[in-house]
Parts: sequence; structure tokens; C-alpha cells
Amino acid sequence: QAQLVESGGGLVQAGGSLRLSCAVSSGTFSINAFGWYRQAPGKERETVAVISIDGSTTNYADSVKGRFTISRDNAKNTVYLQMNSLKPEDTAVYYCNVPGVGGSVLGYWGQGTQVTVSS
Repeated sequence: QAQLVESGGGLVQAGGSLRLSCAVSSGTFSINAFGWYRQAPGKERETVAVISIDGSTTNYADSVKGRFTISRDNAKNTVYLQMNSLKPEDTAVYYCNVPGVGGSVLGYWGQGTQVTVSS
């Protein structure tokens, strides 16, 4: 299973920005894509953004499109989520993982990183 460690969360005012980082180690499993996910209190975990390992294909949740940018640095085994124009609705624990088939993930869920956006 892939091992992932998230960092970069924090408290920010609405309209502010944060950059999340995720260090990825695949072990014996190959990685073809990276994904960011989030879970807000009382809500199910949702996919925020996905990027192919070569960066040629990205997909974003409608709620974040135009505000968030997913990127990766394969040489550093790191995936990033640049979050701009943050809204209180973005408040959640953010996780990274390796997308599998049909919405599944290939890695264990880590502890995530808390993002809190104040109004």
C-alpha cells in the first residue's frame, strides 16, 4: 500500500491561500496518479482533485475548480494542492492518496491535514 503524509494545513481567512503538500512512497506498488480528498464535519469524504503522474490530465470537483490547482513533482515524490480564494465551505481535513479504479484508493488513509477557513 502507498504511504502518504500530508502537511501544510492551517487557519486562514476567507479569500486567503494555502499550499498543501503530500509526500508519497509507493513501496512495491506503482503510482499512476495522485489525488486530494477532503472530509468536512458531518459529510462524506469527497474527491477534490486528481492528476495523472505525468501531469497531462487533471480533474477537479466543481466546488473548487478555478480556485485550486493540483500539481506534482515526481522527482521529489510529492503532490501539491495550491488553494486560492478559500471559502469557509473549504474547511475540512484534507487527505492525499493514490486513486484506484472506480473511486477506490490504493494507499492507507493518513491523518490528513486540517484546513480551517474563517469567515
